[in-house]
Formats: sequence, structure tokens, C-alpha cells
Amino acid sequence: MFMGEYQHNIDAKGRIIVPSKFRDELGENFVVTRGLDKCLFAYPIDEWKILEDKLKKLPLTKKDARAFTRFFFSGAVECEVDKQGRINIPQPLRKYAALDKECAVIGVSNRVEFWANENWDDYFSDSEDSFAEIAENLMDFDI
Repeated sequence: MFMGEYQHNIDAKGRIIVPSKFRDELGENFVVTRGLDKCLFAYPIDEWKILEDKLKKLPLTKKDARAFTRFFFSGAVECEVDKQGRINIPQPLRKYAALDKECAVIGVSNRVEFWANENWDDYFSDSEDSFAEIAENLMDFDI
């Protein structure tokens, strides 16, 4: 399980350090793709395969299903951790998530998320104000 928040810079070549606690769980190779809310999602290969299987079951006849799978898979890349514990994030993904300097790397259960610090701070502030309401809306899911 991934949890915690870390601050790292992304360099001009698109390399960012993956926190050592996350590297152990992600493995040497893992998948990074466009996430929701203008961040990137990173999945260990086994989690990616589970998600891939679920997405394959979506009906091809549904426009939203086609759109989501295109969005999700077209941005996906397999990343390899280098000897310094970094990965290289391709330019299209960096552009999507506005990753250009200071970044937040957060653990979210079965995935890791990469955020531009400013976007993360804004998202967190907005969510923090409505956290009680969000929790109340999720009560139907036995949380």
C-alpha cells in the first residue's frame, strides 16, 4: 500500500526521484499514465494488469468508455528506475500535469500520484474545506 507525501523537483530532462518507500512497492518497472485532476498515476505492473483487465471489460459501444480508455492508455508509459532512484517522465505527460519544477509525490493506496506542487496545494485546500461533506457522501461505501 502506498501512503505519504513527499516533495521532489523534476529536472529539465524530465527526471524525478521516486521516494524509496514507493520504489520498493512499485518495482524496477512500472506504468505511469495520465491521472484524474491533472496529475499522473503510477501503478506497479501487477496493479496495472488488474486495471487493464477491468477497462477491457467496458463496453466498446459506450462513448464514455471509449473516451476514458483512450485517455488512460494513450498516455501510458512503462518507466524504469535508474541508479539514482529517478524515472524519466515523457514531455506529453509532464505537460498534461504541469510538472516543471517542484512536485508532490503522494501515495494513494494502490497507486502513486505525481502533482505539480501548485496544483496539489490548490486541490488539497479545496478538498480540505469540504472533507466532512466528501466523507458523508462516501458513507454508502462503508468507509
